[in-house]
Amino acid sequence: MSSSVIFIPEKALKHLGLQHIYRIHYQLPPRELVRHAIRRGEGVLSDSGALVIRTGEFTGRSPKDKFTVRDALTKDTVHWNEFNIPIEPEYFDIIYNRIIEYYNSLPELWVRDCYACADPRYRINIRVVNEKPWNNLFAYNMFLRPKEDELEHFEPEWHVLSAPGLKLNPAECGTRQHNAAVVSFTHKKILIAGTGYTGETKKGIFTILNYLLPQEKNVLSMHCSANLGEKGDTAIFFGLSGTGKTTLSADPNRKLIGDDEHGWTEDNIFNFEGGCYAKTINLSEEKEPEIFHAIREGALVENMNFYPGTHKLNFEDASITENTRVSYPLHYISNALEPSIAPPPKNIFFLTCDAFGVFPPVSKLTPAQAMYQFISGYTAKVAGTETGVTEPKPTFSACFGAPFLPLHPGKYAAMLGEKLKKHNVNVWMINTGWTGGPYGTGRRIQLEYTRAMITAALEGQLDHVPYEIHPVFGMAFPTACLGVPDELLNPRNTWSDKQAYDEKAKYLAGLFVRNFEKYASGVSEEILSAAPKTQ
Repeated sequence: MSSSVIFIPEKALKHLGLQHIYRIHYQLPPRELVRHAIRRGEGVLSDSGALVIRTGEFTGRSPKDKFTVRDALTKDTVHWNEFNIPIEPEYFDIIYNRIIEYYNSLPELWVRDCYACADPRYRINIRVVNEKPWNNLFAYNMFLRPKEDELEHFEPEWHVLSAPGLKLNPAECGTRQHNAAVVSFTHKKILIAGTGYTGETKKGIFTILNYLLPQEKNVLSMHCSANLGEKGDTAIFFGLSGTGKTTLSADPNRKLIGDDEHGWTEDNIFNFEGGCYAKTINLSEEKEPEIFHAIREGALVENMNFYPGTHKLNFEDASITENTRVSYPLHYISNALEPSIAPPPKNIFFLTCDAFGVFPPVSKLTPAQAMYQFISGYTAKVAGTETGVTEPKPTFSACFGAPFLPLHPGKYAAMLGEKLKKHNVNVWMINTGWTGGPYGTGRRIQLEYTRAMITAALEGQLDHVPYEIHPVFGMAFPTACLGVPDELLNPRNTWSDKQAYDEKAKYLAGLFVRNFEKYASGVSEEILSAAPKTQ
């Protein structure tokens, strides 16, 4: 397909307010999009054939500039907080008009029809309009791709309008600064202005699915990776950045369902996306061979430098940003499951990098504990990232994805609890962080031990071993696990100063309790009863 209006009706674009239809490139294949990006001086090819671009001023999401229109539909349904920031309908109209005016001033635009949700029962059709061809390539990589015969009668339910070059007037548009990502559930549109960071498009669609699916379809939307074993057993991995979610779900003996966003229905789980968006900082062929070899023709690499005088990517170079990324279609992964639909999970893993050294390396949670930990979404970042910081820094992100959850976290946790009980799912907490003391004193739990614990859980080896109960957090941890030293399994025993461990455990428990106060009014007594003991 070359360009213009092969399938797309002119009225569909004029309805948006676009006037110069002949300037629109519709549904271009990746090779053509790459050619246009190079022609416009917006990207270069790496030695492996991937398109390498820079997203400009923003190399990550801007959470304080993400807005949801507060209107009759959302005012009583959205959980307004520091992530769900309201904007009035009149400002949405102003921003929309500014984007259309800006589009009509450009020499060309790129339009793509795609969809989200691999399960056809929940499919949402999306039309993406882009100022940049590489933004359009990102949409090709990350969303599901209609077949050519489907395009003839394609009807979009949602539109995403992206204009990185448009700087908004905050006083006129009701925004904090010149950039914004605005969601209107009434208009079924996502407006992105002033930022070229591609993740705004991906997470915009994720946000709307997190609003629509739980309320309208009784589908639990999840920020997680998932894989499938040879025996048809599905495993789900929740975890914040740095906890090992991508690494631990990438198992050569299991099929990858998806690396980031899924829905859990009455009878299956399914991937929302058609691609992967992987971090590349310190990537190596040895540790992450699948991602490494996905960086080829058609892949989009963001904000990475080459080694001087070459087109070889320098994965260690963080001079532009630590958040270097690559997007590519799911079929670039050799063991990907397509279509990415699988049975309900038998095992769920909550991954935390506990830099305080308090959590056991593996523990089993009751449904109530699972819901409490799910809402808490805990991990800890190591000290030393800021001047004068000597203690690990706790991070709590509700449901392991707070910035993308329009509803109260209690809603997602209640749905999770129902499904855990219905399907008799095992829930495991995996600490990929420290043991023997906090960061600076203890040591990081070895990856080989973590893999052994996950394998043991998946294969049922932990079903018939003795357990102990953690005195503060209440979770049960095994006293034996194949391939793991017994002394590692009880975190208190790994500390030389047992009193220091007890004090640190109570300190961390207090952080949990204080963090949970803002959710307490929206959850059940069962969940509240699973709080750690601070005394």
